[in-house]
Amino acid sequence: MANISVIGAGAWGTALACISRRAGNSVTLWALEPKVVDSINAGQGNPDYLPDTSLDKGITATGDYAIAAGKSDLILSVVPSQFFRSVAQKIAPHVPSNTPIVLCSKGIENKTGALMTEIAEEVFPASPILVLAGPSFARETVAGTPTAVAIAGDDAALCEKITAMIGTSHFRPYPMDDPVGAEIGGAVKNVLAIACGIVTGRNLGDNTRAALITRGLYEMALLGVAKGARARTFMGLSGLGDLTLTCNGPQSRNMSLGIALGEGRALADILAERNSVAEGVQTAPALAKLASELDVELPIIEAVYQVLHKGSDIDTAIHGLLNRPFTPEFAGLD
Repeated sequence: MANISVIGAGAWGTALACISRRAGNSVTLWALEPKVVDSINAGQGNPDYLPDTSLDKGITATGDYAIAAGKSDLILSVVPSQFFRSVAQKIAPHVPSNTPIVLCSKGIENKTGALMTEIAEEVFPASPILVLAGPSFARETVAGTPTAVAIAGDDAALCEKITAMIGTSHFRPYPMDDPVGAEIGGAVKNVLAIACGIVTGRNLGDNTRAALITRGLYEMALLGVAKGARARTFMGLSGLGDLTLTCNGPQSRNMSLGIALGEGRALADILAERNSVAEGVQTAPALAKLASELDVELPIIEAVYQVLHKGSDIDTAIHGLLNRPFTPEFAGLD
């Protein structure tokens, strides 16, 4: 039995705490909000982020960084990307040397354009850094539906060790060796899910959504390869798998936000109603900036960025995409 710390008690962090507990580990779950800590420790679950869901017994919640990380054999970080650096800096003094850090949230830091792995390597220089990504809605994972994810890292033996620590018959991690690709896939799919939600809200049909997913996958691979990832990664769980789920499931926070936008609602009103984070909103400008720096053309990502942050009209953005010049399907990936 290992001591596993889960940092971040949103829906996915809570789900990973349950999964880690089912795998036979001692689990500590760090939460920012005292009421979340109290609710979990009182056996009342996490109604703010996973309502109407019973959590596994034996999960201890805390708001104390030292208690959360001080005796950890493994840390699963599920802090939203725009807050990851600040939380990581606070928890770093308490992390035992060489404790693996598995990054389970998806996004790119807006201010710097840094991937989560790049931030983690800076803040935790003595720890191996890995990435967990794949098609996994929190509620379904907690309910025990079969779920597969990728565990990505540079050390194959460590990936296999962590797989054995948290894997169960219904939660199946697959080790792989491209953490940059896993990160890019997770970040890009959130923005593409907003795009798919918009076309769904506009009632543009299944043909359109299928085309958008496929061309979005191309943009994902194009950016990933430019950043140093392997093209094959995007055919796997952290690419096509996660993209397919997020762009077809209205329970996705990003897709549901896009649906509301497509139906004509204002972004500020949608966000004001939510206590959970739709990562794609903040990831869109970071991706647009990264694409510009790498000289990679990502028209779908750019269109979503313009709609979310530059006041572009949705119909104008769609018209612009549909009237682009015809190009070879795999240009830049051959």
